[in-house]
Amino acid sequence: MPKCGKISIIGAGNVGASVAQRVAEGCPSDIVLVDVVEGLPQGKALDIRQSAPVLGFGSRVSGSNDYADTAGSDLVVITAGIGRKPGMTRDELIHTNKKVLTDVTHNVVKHSPDCIIIIVTNPVDAMTYLAHHVSGFPRQRVLGLSGVLDGARLGSFIVDELGAAPSEVETLVIGEHGQHMVVLPRLCKVKGKPLTELLPEQRIYELIERTIGGGAEIVSLLKTGSAYYAPSASVARMVKAIVFDEKAVMPCSAVLDGEYGFSDVALGLPLKLGENGIEEIVRLDLEDGEKKALADAAGAVKKTIDIMKLGLWE
Repeated sequence: MPKCGKISIIGAGNVGASVAQRVAEGCPSDIVLVDVVEGLPQGKALDIRQSAPVLGFGSRVSGSNDYADTAGSDLVVITAGIGRKPGMTRDELIHTNKKVLTDVTHNVVKHSPDCIIIIVTNPVDAMTYLAHHVSGFPRQRVLGLSGVLDGARLGSFIVDELGAAPSEVETLVIGEHGQHMVVLPRLCKVKGKPLTELLPEQRIYELIERTIGGGAEIVSLLKTGSAYYAPSASVARMVKAIVFDEKAVMPCSAVLDGEYGFSDVALGLPLKLGENGIEEIVRLDLEDGEKKALADAAGAVKKTIDIMKLGLWE
């Protein structure tokens, strides 16, 4: 198996550390885990390295508090940011993560000017747009986690509902990674059959609603944390598609410039991923209702971008 180059992961919380573990196992690479908390990335990196003799992977994993150690990265995953705390407004969360992501992006660009960036920080669509703006990178080299995760959540519910094997289920979720996600049931399939032929409309609606609230459901159960197993698996899948130049198509957040009739916004759409990042934004033949839902999603993301006060975010 070829070496996958250098991959840096910014943020050593549950998501970032889990991404590091999954990438170490699937892509033989030099992995640098970075966090502002002293000892945290070093300890987690050491723990991951000690799993190598058991699992047999050859990746080199290190932890650091210094962005200089990320220099020359081919790909950077940004998970840094905070979750919404009790009493915090949505606007306050956006401004806090805007500051975090702006600082992180500046450091990433300084040390790895040729890298591809994957954004995980929420609200991910607006943060993907922000990272594109701050980095000055071509939009092909900045993308965000969205529909891969949302589709995985929907897929797990379909598996439970129909008793299918996970490998038999295909899903497609586009739009905003949030309340305005756009699930396309007619393009979701089980053993090649459209979901619309397998479940009644009301049940499909219920599964979609559960998918929209999928992250919140986990938060409510955990009480003091949020999801990281499925998010990290989704990011690792995106990383694999890029570093192995798979040309695989999967829904991720991308900055648009006229695609689907939208510009100056980031939305989840099917992307062909390869060694250059976004190789192509795949065009779907959407029905009228789906077009309206996608327009609503674009409007919601633009409102978030407006909250960040473009032109003042650096």
